[in-house]
Amino acid sequence: MSARLVVMVSGSGTNLQALLDACRQGRLDARVVLVVSNRRDAYALVRAERAGVPGWYVPFDRGRTRRAAYDAALAERVAGVHPDLIVLAGWMHIFSAAFLERFPRRVVNLHPALPGQFPGTRAIERAFAAFVDGRIGHGGCMVHYAIPEVDAGDVIADTTVAFDENDTLESYRARVHAAEHRLIVAAIAAWLERAPGANHHTLPGGNAS
Repeated sequence: MSARLVVMVSGSGTNLQALLDACRQGRLDARVVLVVSNRRDAYALVRAERAGVPGWYVPFDRGRTRRAAYDAALAERVAGVHPDLIVLAGWMHIFSAAFLERFPRRVVNLHPALPGQFPGTRAIERAFAAFVDGRIGHGGCMVHYAIPEVDAGDVIADTTVAFDENDTLESYRARVHAAEHRLIVAAIAAWLERAPGANHHTLPGGNAS
């Protein structure tokens, strides 16, 4: 039976589209059963509708909603669709234990930087600035288990993206996004093949850390 994926997105959903395409084409033995966004205007919800996948808009008002209460309520709703794996693909909210403990080792996050580098927001911009300053020669992206700390969970897979001397921020950003689209599919395929508690899986062309 195909694995049931819940994908949580706050933006345009290009990584969601990569997953939808991989499932439709049989490259992943899985199907996306729900897309969740905390932004009403997220294009990811349009992608979900076009693919015939239910989409939920679940707003988070930082002024009135306690984080743990929001996370617990969302976990209860998500549990109702019986996911095998929850994929955070551009989800701009750091889950607390109130959510993560409901799905132990079944919440993974895609981050556009290598393990230990540039956690948090604007990772691509910060990596490019480090390249311009001569501090790094390559960036990359990773898929890791989500924990309450930002971009710090055990790594499932990563891959490097080399800088070119003629790179602009936009050219580097485009290559990172292309790498993310490949990595998210490959990492989930690896997760499905192995026990959730398995150690870091290094992909061809990737980088163990």
